Amino acid sequence: MIAEIGLYPLFLMLFLLSTFQAQAQNQAQNPGSATVTIGYLGLARPDALESLSVLDPVLDDEGVQGARLAIADNNTAGQFLGQEFVLVEAIVTSRTEVSDGLQQLVEQGADWIVSGLPRAALEVLLEEPALEDRVVFNAAAPDDALRGKSCRANLFHTTPSRRMLADALAQFLGYKQWTRWALVHGNTDEDRLRVKAQRGAAKRFGHAIVDESMWPYDPMARRAEGGFHAIQREIPVFVQAFAEHDVLVIADENDYFGEYFPFQTRLPRPVAGTQGLTPTAWHRAHESWGAVQLQRRFEEQAERWMTPRDFAAWLAVRSLGEAAARTGAVAPEKLRDYMTGEAFELAGYLGLPVSYRPWNHQLRQPILVTGPRMVVSVSPQEGYLHPVSPLDTLGADQGESQCRF
Repeated sequence: MIAEIGLYPLFLMLFLLSTFQAQAQNQAQNPGSATVTIGYLGLARPDALESLSVLDPVLDDEGVQGARLAIADNNTAGQFLGQEFVLVEAIVTSRTEVSDGLQQLVEQGADWIVSGLPRAALEVLLEEPALEDRVVFNAAAPDDALRGKSCRANLFHTTPSRRMLADALAQFLGYKQWTRWALVHGNTDEDRLRVKAQRGAAKRFGHAIVDESMWPYDPMARRAEGGFHAIQREIPVFVQAFAEHDVLVIADENDYFGEYFPFQTRLPRPVAGTQGLTPTAWHRAHESWGAVQLQRRFEEQAERWMTPRDFAAWLAVRSLGEAAARTGAVAPEKLRDYMTGEAFELAGYLGLPVSYRPWNHQLRQPILVTGPRMVVSVSPQEGYLHPVSPLDTLGADQGESQCRF
């Protein structure tokens, strides 16, 4: 799309010309309000949660800032099409408050819900009677089960699953011919789920996990005086018994220990996974395909970098804006039908248009493979083919999906 290469004003003009007639026809068929009210439901960051490094900013508005930017983007086109997009917000402090947060959004007229909640709180939300048949966009929880056996017909996912991230990394490791992995993981529930995804990705692409071990040390050891000296001694001893491997893959979603592994291994081996070479939906260094425009608009609004959670919320709200503009309608059922149809595409500044998989409502999207300060590659990699879309080589494909609406 034109917007993907950075010509946003020209894209907007051509887009408006192509959709104005359809919008006028639909407006005649669907008289009444042309307002789309979207609710953002988020979970407050716990005060006790510390950053790994003093260099990491403490973010208390992650996710919602992406939704706010998308509302502004939607209204840029919407003002010419007789459409208005409104965002209402509710931030809760625990999953016991999810019901109250949802009720607050419903009372303010929200027909759509963008969820910035982790899985446990999201599942509470999905059981709320007040939700009725409203669509929920999952913009925070990467759990594969939500796209599989626990999927819902009214649940869409704009954040990638753990399996999508693992597959994206495995494809790049395959491209580099680093196919023998040593796997190190933590002991949290999130780490166990990440390990499961990484095992599945290794099997799918013919890689071998030659050794696997859990990091046994206290996650707060890094806070001790001289803690890095202890880690400098411990890591080489920890990995010295591993079989010969090409890459050390880390599963540490809570940043307890993984950041210390690069440059501390006994043998000179790359570190990848949740630390080191990392698959992610968005990165502050991403500038290709017009992404620098999105980065700058976000930084001007939020006065910080865009994060993957911000990007997922932006995609959710923009999906509704794109569907409304293309159909000329604002009725929820029409927007939902269009988003799950073959015609729907959204310019996501990732090189390929993104769209929703009809079998589990996961947004198929390219995944960035990044270092701390640079984008290294983008998956799917060349040579990984699929009969429908190369993007469907990332994550559970239709034939292996356990999702049944």
